[in-house]
Amino acid sequence: MTASFTEGHSDPTVQPVPASVVEKVDAADTTLQNPKRAVISLGANLGNRLETLQGAIDALEDTPGVRIKAVSPVYETEPWGVEPGSQPSYFNAVVVLKTTLPPSSLLERAHAVEEAFHRVRDEHWGARTLDVDIVAYAEVVSDDPQLTLPHPRAHERAFVLAPWYDLEPGAQLPGRGAVADLLDHVTREGVAPRKDLELRLPE
Repeated sequence: MTASFTEGHSDPTVQPVPASVVEKVDAADTTLQNPKRAVISLGANLGNRLETLQGAIDALEDTPGVRIKAVSPVYETEPWGVEPGSQPSYFNAVVVLKTTLPPSSLLERAHAVEEAFHRVRDEHWGARTLDVDIVAYAEVVSDDPQLTLPHPRAHERAFVLAPWYDLEPGAQLPGRGAVADLLDHVTREGVAPRKDLELRLPE
């Protein structure tokens, strides 16, 4: 258990995005009309995990109608639902973006990014090169079986809540409440920040 988890959720070593970068990203938003805010979680436990996560972030940024606003610190997570040691650990991160795509189109893009990194969906809880999940889209709450919003298990997952909290301490998960409160009620065992690793905001 790391000090950052036992003494508080936020990692004090995480530096804010420089103002110049924020201005550049905000300027890019002028190309989007009435954008919606979305939160995406990323995970990888095969191959070069950090490179894969960065590649996914860059691919999302390259999507017409999508602008990446913020990228979380990297967390290392033990796999869920499998025998300990049977799979490599995951690298996880969260990104906040603005988009003019509807949720269904954003989901299609998420799946396309997964496929570009050779994601295979043949085993429940199986190892995978890349997971791209929509955690939340604006304030939408939907039971659509194709895309349940917010993500039906996000409120239970420290590997989603912890990096999201690092980005936005005041964030709210629609229909569930404050991310800070949700994080207080989940186990953080096997979920640790990797302060030696960093993902970059696309230029």
